[in-house]
Order: sequence, then structure tokens, then C-alpha cells
Amino acid sequence: MAEPRQRLVELFSDRFGAPPREIRDLPADGSARTYVRLFGTGGDTAIGAVGPDRSENRAFLSFSHALRAAGLNVPEIYLSDPEVGVWLAEDLGDTTLFTALEDARARTGERFPSEIESTFRQALEALPRFQIQGGKVVDFSVAYPRARFDEQSILWDLNYFKYHFLKLAKIPFDEARLEEDFRTLVQLAGEADDAHFIHRDFQSRNIMLRDGTCWFIDYQGGRRGALQYDVASLLFSGSTGVPAAARGRLLDAYLGTLEAQHPIDPEAWRRLYRGFALIRLMQAMGAYGYRGFFERRPGFLRGIPNAAGNLADLMTEGLPVPLPELEAVFERIVDRWSSGRAESPETAAEQPDATAGLVIQLCSFSYRRGYPMEVGEHGGGFVFDCRALPNPGRQAAYRTLSGLDASVVEHLEGHGEIHGFWEHTRGLVEAQVDNYLSRKFNSLAIAFGCTGGQHRSVYFVERMARHLQARYPQTTVVVSHRERASWPREEPNWTP
Repeated sequence: MAEPRQRLVELFSDRFGAPPREIRDLPADGSARTYVRLFGTGGDTAIGAVGPDRSENRAFLSFSHALRAAGLNVPEIYLSDPEVGVWLAEDLGDTTLFTALEDARARTGERFPSEIESTFRQALEALPRFQIQGGKVVDFSVAYPRARFDEQSILWDLNYFKYHFLKLAKIPFDEARLEEDFRTLVQLAGEADDAHFIHRDFQSRNIMLRDGTCWFIDYQGGRRGALQYDVASLLFSGSTGVPAAARGRLLDAYLGTLEAQHPIDPEAWRRLYRGFALIRLMQAMGAYGYRGFFERRPGFLRGIPNAAGNLADLMTEGLPVPLPELEAVFERIVDRWSSGRAESPETAAEQPDATAGLVIQLCSFSYRRGYPMEVGEHGGGFVFDCRALPNPGRQAAYRTLSGLDASVVEHLEGHGEIHGFWEHTRGLVEAQVDNYLSRKFNSLAIAFGCTGGQHRSVYFVERMARHLQARYPQTTVVVSHRERASWPREEPNWTP
């Protein structure tokens, strides 16, 4: 099989009649995908992409062809090779809505210049057709990791907020009451019309500007969902900080375009919109917490004050349903970060050290998607390979289950190799934790990997988390299962 970059050269030659004269790496976007720009001898250019996840690639390519055929502003996919995981796409340039906003701010000194508001308006006026027409033409059966932004998807986002923001930022909350509010919010979201295509990550970095026109990219996570979600994603983004007054005008512009294409009840629509805005804000704050507090990347913390201000705005408007515990949590966040009381990124990054002591991050993963990113100030910790152990995924009875299920746990613990592996890893981890505590280190990452990231690795992460929480109550243990969104697999490729 060809190496990905060489395959991109071949695709470029097939498209333009000659190999590229130059290839330049493009900045990473935080995902596992990588991008290059290829330059032809005749002035032709194209974007080459390498995606390690076949299911995600399949969704993106399928959506791109369908949306493009419907006349929507998405890049043309010239050629692709799904086996190698590469594709060649139309070059839309380098200007995103985010970079245009940053440039306008630098020129004018204004927080949200009027010139950029008109560009945001254009993006939002183009969005209804993308959502409604997209919902009619895309094949949702290839959506990844789920075909709908459903109850399970929303709960994953809300728990991301709980574990990676609230716990790491040491925001106090009552877990039982918080879970009750989560269920209330999910029930509200279930009232929305979800027959449409949602981008899922509709934010300023995924809107390209070419010749004064907005183009949409990076919709590989798209799925069937409610119209309100994408609008909230853009208008309540912590990285852009759209002021409340401009947010209201832009929402009106979106709704004006939407109502011309799709009848709605404006009052009911806006009530659901406030609920989805809360969901999106909590998902974003979970990302800020994980990347900023745990991985100690201060750039992600700079979005927290804007997010806190957005929460304050939503609370002023009134929450769409009673959420007493969440409202108390939001008030603590607003009090800590907004209204001129915002901590600097440096102060916020240091705060977990003073209160949390050692944070232990436990992660399960699939080797198919590569090693997890090193996290923490001290460059990681342990990565344990579980692939030599008996694999429940090879048996039909367990393929739709995971290491969280009792029957899988019972099956695994029926094998002696499991207990030997546990004793060895437990001893190594305990010795490291004891050492880190004595030296007052603040982060340790422990990852367990297996073939699919669904059975063996999940079992050991959960077992290790319970053990460490009981043995070291002074530490903070954070658990994540990187591949969870893809359970169960519809088209498994079960190998040892």
C-alpha cells in the first residue's frame, strides 16, 4: 500500500496532469487529521488530507459529495483513496471567519467590528439551506460516530463538562442533583425537530472566506439533529466572544432566512435554542478544562471568561426549564470568571495545583487510531498494551458490549492472564503515584490500549480508577474512553 503523502502526489498528478512542484504542511487543527497544500507547475493548487479514521473519512467524503451536488458551498473533493485514507480537495485559501475577526479587531481596536458582523450574518443566512437541504441529501447511515445528535450524544457532552471542567476547576456541585438537571435538559432537547443536517462543529475556524463568500468545512461529525445547535455553536463560541447585542441581531437574521424556507413557531424555537446553547457551552467548557487544566495548555483557558460571560447572558434571559443545581454551578462559574473578575490564563492554569494536588488521567484507546496524546506537565506516564490478552471482541456475544458491561468483566476475569497483567500494572502505577505525591507533582497520565478500545482497555481503566480512588483519596482521578463514541461498531473488523 502506498505511503499517504506519495498517494497524494499520485492523485494530484491524476487530477492536474503533472506531479506537484511543492508540498507544504498546513498547521494542525487539533484533530488526528493532517493537511498539506500541493502546488502545481501551472499555478494549480489543492489541499491534501490524511485521515487515520476510516469511518470518519467515509462520513466526510459522503457528505461532501452530497452537499456539493446540492449546490452548497463546500469544497469539491477531486479524488480520494479510502484504502490509504487520503483525499485531494479544492483549495479555499487561508482566510477563516476567525482570522478575519482577529484581523478586524487588530485594525479597528473594536471587540466586534461592524464589518465582521456582516460576515457572521452572511454565514448564518447561508446556514438554513445547508441544514435543511443537507438533511434531504446526505446519507445519515454513514454518520460517525452516531447518526443522530440524540440523548446519548448529549449526555456524553454534559458528562464531559462535569468531569473535565467542573471537577478539574474544583467547582462544587451535588452529583445526584446535577444528574437530575442533565436529564431535564436532555428531555427538553428531545422536543426539538431533529430531521435536519447539523454541522456539529459550526464555529468560526470552520467557515472559510473566499472572494467575499462563506464556505463550510470540517463537517465530518455532522449528523441528524436540531437546527438550534449549529446557531448556538457559532453565536456562543468562547473563542469569538460575540457580544450579546450582536448575538441578538445575528439570531434574528438567521431566523428571518429560516422562516422563509421552513415554517417554525418562533417562541418555541427560541426556548429550545436556549437549551441547546447551554448544551453547547458545557461541551465547549469541557474541552477548555481538559486541554487547559489537565494538559496545561493556557491558550484553551482564554476561552473560559467569554464562556462564563455567555452563561451570564443566558441566565439573564432566563433558563428554558428549571435547572436548580446547574444554575448554582453556573453562578459559581460566572462569579469566578466574568464581569471583570476573570482570572488570567496563567492564574487559571495554576489553580488546580493549589487545590487538586495530583491529577491522574486514565484513558482507554484503540491502537487502530494511534497512541493517545501525551498530556500533563510531566509529559505523560504509562501506556499499557492489552492486545496480548484474551479479546472478548472476537466473540459475537460481546461485540456490541464493552468493558463497562458485567458480562464482559466476568468473561475477562475468568482468564488467569488478566489477573497477572493487573498485578504487574497495579504495582508499577502505585510506585509512580507514591513517587509523584512525595515530589508534589501535579499530573500523571495512564493509558490502556487494545485493538478496538472497547473491551480490555476499558476494563483496566475502570478497574484502575476504582483502585486509585480508594487507595489515594487525596488525588483527582479523571477517566476517559477515547473510542466510546463508536460503541457498538456497526461494521466491526475484529482481529486479535
